[in-house]
Amino acid sequence: MVPTPLVPVILCGGTGTRLWPLSRASYPKQYWPLAGSGEETLLQQTHQRLKGLPALAPPLLICNEDHRFIVAEQMRQINVEPAGILLEPVGRNTAPAVAVAALQATASGADPLLLVLAADHVINQPERFRATVAAGIAAAEAGRLVTFGIVPTAPETGYGYIEAAEPLALANPQASDGTPDQAGAVLVPVPIARFVEKPDLSTAEAFLATGRFTWNSGMFLFRASAILAELERLAPEVVSACRDALDNDSPDLEFLRLEREAFANCTNVALDVAVMEKTSLGAVLPLDAEWSDVGSWAALWETGQRDGAGNVLRGRVISENSRNCYLRSEHRLVVGLGVEDLVVVETDDVVLVAHRDRAQEVKAIVGRLEREGAPESKAHRRIYRPWGHYDGVVEGERWQVKKIEVKPGASLSLQMHHHRAEHWVVVKGTAMVEKNGVEELVGENQSTYIPLGARHRLRNPGKIPVQMIEVQSGPYLGEDDIVRFEDRYGRTDMATATATANTNTNTATAKP
Repeated sequence: MVPTPLVPVILCGGTGTRLWPLSRASYPKQYWPLAGSGEETLLQQTHQRLKGLPALAPPLLICNEDHRFIVAEQMRQINVEPAGILLEPVGRNTAPAVAVAALQATASGADPLLLVLAADHVINQPERFRATVAAGIAAAEAGRLVTFGIVPTAPETGYGYIEAAEPLALANPQASDGTPDQAGAVLVPVPIARFVEKPDLSTAEAFLATGRFTWNSGMFLFRASAILAELERLAPEVVSACRDALDNDSPDLEFLRLEREAFANCTNVALDVAVMEKTSLGAVLPLDAEWSDVGSWAALWETGQRDGAGNVLRGRVISENSRNCYLRSEHRLVVGLGVEDLVVVETDDVVLVAHRDRAQEVKAIVGRLEREGAPESKAHRRIYRPWGHYDGVVEGERWQVKKIEVKPGASLSLQMHHHRAEHWVVVKGTAMVEKNGVEELVGENQSTYIPLGARHRLRNPGKIPVQMIEVQSGPYLGEDDIVRFEDRYGRTDMATATATANTNTNTATAKP
């Protein structure tokens, strides 16, 4: 018998503001290497831990359209070619995301199993995770809607809970076929009695004493047809809006852009609320695999690899006589000397110093920065684009300097500016620069000048990245002073600057 294909559906939404200043709207936590000792990001780890599951198919990824090139590049880095990258024009929670994935997966007449996963979870025991998923396949093939409940390690008040209809066998199978472990327990899905919102401490303690409760992970396993049928029955307006969004979608390179108006009209609702709390087909499997949703810096310290003094150290860090700290450097040297219970995170433009027990309060700081219009609330100095990235170096009145890196074979758009001129100095590689239809090669230690109003672009014809320094000068340096004429990545014109562009808002948003 041919096994049913297992399609991972990886949900890449969310901004993770509790992990600011690293996680920001322009580059959220799922795209950073936060767990383990390697450089794989949370998104990449989410896919890589699936290797070894039976009948594993290429994944479907669902992300914000602003992050599409980040997702595509991170999949390319681990040699994964997705079945599709679906672009949400607006966030509408997990029920619409799953509906879109199920509709797309069944469009050709297939009916695969869908393994719905968040891109920003940490699972330190991937073999246990795979064994638990494998133990749920038979039930999912038979039409059950399986969810994975995290075996509680404490009476946590920050999570929702799932109550099983009978006590759970909390031991995990050691083999991927669900055979018994050494304790003799066989892991099988148990019908769900109810979902419970975040409880108070005494209620959570009572939950743990029953042996029936697990934390709600938001991970699911079911046939595409089964979840679609229940969505049609319990939330038909969600399926209708998602079907319209897919019927009127527009291919964009390797992406599938959902039609904006139809998807925006979709109800903003979680799959738990739309289906799982109401269906009679729900079943829960206990998952004991050192899981974390890394919702704070304290959670990263708890799940991280600590040294003998209880410290988690990432990047260029020196710790002397420090205890139980999370110390992270992205650029500059960070030294922890005789400190305890601190979180210190250094980025290109922010240094966070917080007591570990109060690190979750950073979300309030982000809110304050947003109200003040501070660029640090949304973006880093380094901004990623399909052709590479750029870093804001320094800026002044009527000028700013950026460091730009263009990948081999990549090209910026053909464009012009109404209010600024640019001076490019190549410091590594060789660039092909086009100005008003004339091309010239610009090598290392050479420069070229782009006058105001000139049609121009830069491409990298070589095999190594091109690095250059860009000096902009003019009365207005905002990134909306761009008119695009051609773009190989299908991006639209960011709008011609108007008379209102005399306000010098040099925010680090999108570089063309």
